[in-house]
Amino acid sequence: MKVSAAHPTLEAVAAHAGVSRATVSRVVNGTPGVRPELREKVKRSVAELGYVPNSAARSLVTRRTGAVAVVIAEPETRVFADPFFARQLRGISRELSANDLQLLLMLVEEEADYQRVGRYLAGGHVDGTLMFSLHANDPLRGIAAASGLPTVFGGRPWWPGWEQDDSLVYVDTDNRDGARRAVRHLAESGHRRIAVITGPLDQTSAVDRLAGYRDALGLAEPDPALQAHGDFTVDGGARAMAELLDRSPAPDAVFAGNDLMATGALRTLRARGLSVPEDVAVVGYDDLDPAAWADPPLTTVRQDIVRMGEIMARLLVRSLNDAEAPVSSVVIPSQLVVRGSA
Repeated sequence: MKVSAAHPTLEAVAAHAGVSRATVSRVVNGTPGVRPELREKVKRSVAELGYVPNSAARSLVTRRTGAVAVVIAEPETRVFADPFFARQLRGISRELSANDLQLLLMLVEEEADYQRVGRYLAGGHVDGTLMFSLHANDPLRGIAAASGLPTVFGGRPWWPGWEQDDSLVYVDTDNRDGARRAVRHLAESGHRRIAVITGPLDQTSAVDRLAGYRDALGLAEPDPALQAHGDFTVDGGARAMAELLDRSPAPDAVFAGNDLMATGALRTLRARGLSVPEDVAVVGYDDLDPAAWADPPLTTVRQDIVRMGEIMARLLVRSLNDAEAPVSSVVIPSQLVVRGSA
């Protein structure tokens, strides 16, 4: 049976499939209670006729918008300059698309941005939220709770009582173990003055990587002469490496809390006429694409950032499809990748 209408209706699909309009409506809106054979028949008719459901009408039935907010607690200058975020968004987008959900990106930099995000999430514009790169005392945690929306966080939480909160869901890499592996590799390679360049210590990823550094060296606290702050940027890593080299005695190895800072450290070492790894060995964290292109190629800790994004989105979709379904947090193992810099 062929239908020539430019925009097939629900009634046309029902006639084509030989079922009632109510049955088509239940199938299109994902409502249970339709026999598998009828559901497949309706799906074939929808595909053959090219029927596109009216999203506004479907929202009235399902009370779903078909959209998910991805909230990153960073300014656009950081998000679009750091390939970490591109990888995580790739994983999120891939999983949401597979579930016919739209991604709405929201970035946060100023106080007004938090208010804007809070109003939007509370306004019923999205079905759920993915939040990551939160900092200490970040109001996004309260904004997520106030919205009442299912939420999955990227990164280990930091607020008091989080370990006892059974409703909390997050996805992270084992940052502490990854850093521990990296620094042990430097120590086992014969280095004795191993410095650390930290990321922002108001983020748990940076805190956990510093803890792993301490674990590997058996330190209760790092030696201040061997610690410098790098803020997860190339320029920050370059400045931190310069600080460490100006101290006496200078380090013979450095663990940088991410690849961007490690790249900055390599730049400073090259400018000072020092060889890597002969004079100073360097290890990063993330295994972003530029790590393999560095000169020399960067030894680093690999975390599967795309997979982290996929899992975040998958857990949220599970909550959206079944509010009673058990959803647990996930921590992904990390892996040391040894290249020429260490």
